[in-house]
Amino acid sequence: MENKLKHLEFIQAVINRMAGNSFLLKGWAITLVAALFALSAKDTNRAYILIAYFPIIIFWILDGYFLSQERLFRSLYDHVRELAEKDIHFSMDTSAFRAKVRNSWVCSMFSITLLCFYLSLVGVMWFVMFLIR
Repeated sequence: MENKLKHLEFIQAVINRMAGNSFLLKGWAITLVAALFALSAKDTNRAYILIAYFPIIIFWILDGYFLSQERLFRSLYDHVRELAEKDIHFSMDTSAFRAKVRNSWVCSMFSITLLCFYLSLVGVMWFVMFLIR
């Protein structure tokens, strides 16, 4: 049982790292948008707000990537959890779980959590853009 627990710990560490990366991306996205809001309000220039859309899209794509990787490792975790002790090989290969649609990059980008977060950021940007007029 010791090998199985160690392997599950390895997988859980990767899952935690992916979740941490996603959290940091969200923080950077908010920070960047707030900084561009401050610049646009100071100079009353809407161009700064328009520039903010590009990094938001990039952060959204990266966040979708990290979520898809997290989902792949969660699938691996579930698989290893059900293995017998003698079948543990400490493999971190997630290619067997890529066939699931839920684990795809695009599906992860359009998950409920990412959609709510990034669409609300875009909505706030639209609102501020019309306030600056």
